[in-house]
Amino acid sequence: MAHTSAHVAHTLARHIDEVFGLMGNGNAYFLDSLLTTTSANYTAVRHEAGAVVAADAHFRTSGRIAAATTTYGAGFTNTLTALAEAAQARVPLVLVVGDEPTSGPRPWDVDQIAMASAVGVRTYTVGRVDAAAATVTAIEHALTYRVPVVLAIPYDVATLEIGEIPEVPGPGEPSPLSPTGEFPQAALDRLTGLLAEAERPILLAGRGAWLAGAAKELGELADATGALTVTTALGRNIFPRSEYDLGVAGGFGAPGAMERVRQADVAVVIGASLNQFTMRFGELFAPGTQVWQIDVDDRPTHARVGGFIRADARLAAAELTARLRAAGARPSTWRESVDTTADRTYEAGTEFAADGRLDPRAAAARLGELLPEDRVVVSDGGHFIAWANMFWEPSAPDRLALVGTAFQSIGLGWHSVAGAARANPEATIVLTTGDGGGMMALSDLDTAIRSAGGRGIAVVFNDAAYGAEVNLYGLKGLATEPMLIDEIDFAALATAAGGQGVVVRSLADLEVLKEWAATPVDERRFLVLDLRISGGVIAPYQEEVIRINA
Repeated sequence: MAHTSAHVAHTLARHIDEVFGLMGNGNAYFLDSLLTTTSANYTAVRHEAGAVVAADAHFRTSGRIAAATTTYGAGFTNTLTALAEAAQARVPLVLVVGDEPTSGPRPWDVDQIAMASAVGVRTYTVGRVDAAAATVTAIEHALTYRVPVVLAIPYDVATLEIGEIPEVPGPGEPSPLSPTGEFPQAALDRLTGLLAEAERPILLAGRGAWLAGAAKELGELADATGALTVTTALGRNIFPRSEYDLGVAGGFGAPGAMERVRQADVAVVIGASLNQFTMRFGELFAPGTQVWQIDVDDRPTHARVGGFIRADARLAAAELTARLRAAGARPSTWRESVDTTADRTYEAGTEFAADGRLDPRAAAARLGELLPEDRVVVSDGGHFIAWANMFWEPSAPDRLALVGTAFQSIGLGWHSVAGAARANPEATIVLTTGDGGGMMALSDLDTAIRSAGGRGIAVVFNDAAYGAEVNLYGLKGLATEPMLIDEIDFAALATAAGGQGVVVRSLADLEVLKEWAATPVDERRFLVLDLRISGGVIAPYQEEVIRINA
């Protein structure tokens, strides 16, 4: 005989290897079963939001689903911002939580199902007879719809003996959406004709193309059309041939590259949602550019799209290539005349800004040269997000994760390190955060240091302010007192928590990275670089936001 929580733990562990959590009354028996009778790995975090964020970051940096677990009530409500971020970013994960007893709520219980629904997350409640089946259903739902799911264990059901743990069929794999049918086929015919005649074609790929495993097919399509390529921030370097790639689109893009995109006569957007930042608030493409979108959504995601094909990115790209070849279409020669290296160049500034503090561009550019090549970058939200996107080129889409940007949240950075570290056990994990978000998530500073150890680095862009608010509202004349932060010594905090903290006031101070990298991994500590940067340097994407708000 086994109790309900054991049924959930055993079934979950058959399909999910990594669990992040914080123990409480509502999940104590689940965790006991998970740790004592399954092979799943468990990482303890210090804040409930950290459990969800770590599972989120695990998927973003590996493509493998993970789970989180917390107790009921206050433990659950602490996860809501992280759940909202995962929901809006379309990240699959399973959050196993305790819940009110079936006899009714106690004074400290809240309507968790309603709260989860309010942030776009569905709840499956474990029953007396279907605990294993409900667990598999929750996992399947998360994977099929690419969303977070809550799996709730009512308090009075958690320890009920409900028999032997059954063998339940595993979650089904969602089938890729094939472009079959009269309308998709007709649309493919039209797009094939446009690409065959295009003189300046552009392919823009996003995270959906990476999730579809479309890198090879996208490369073949680019070669068949002679297209230049560009990606969203979440699709970085998915195209195999970097010599024809313009880098990231939108506010993080280099000015020369964005001007080049506007020269396109035909643009095909594959697996990208075309949010306002990617679209540069409507100005990414020139008015005369014919824009087509290929996506699994059931309709175009931006008014600028003139033609739409609902299909899996990999299947659609392969079919377009086959049709172009069958038609004997000759690729455009446009990309052969473009110097993409020059187009992708950013202004790196000088070492010091006008106020005598480090120019964040210069610091980020130097870090891009010094950071280990085999790195996975996880980014908190805030004004500083531009610097990693501009100067730390990732080798693949899953090597740079922006945790918080979908929900416009800050304060999720430190939590994300554990998930990325478990997902990438050989890589160096690099966190980039600001001082505002860095303090908000400080509860899991210890978790980051403990989980990544000697292969972890955190870069804190410390300008003693909430930089985005200063740029958006301080420049309008609003009172800046609520926007400022007493300068915090993150180096001292890191050292106190068992890491190695270094205050960086000049580019020469960054040379510590060379010494750190030369030290054997098991002999070095998690390195925190506390960059004392100027708040007077505004990121290009923020300048776009300022212009739109004006």
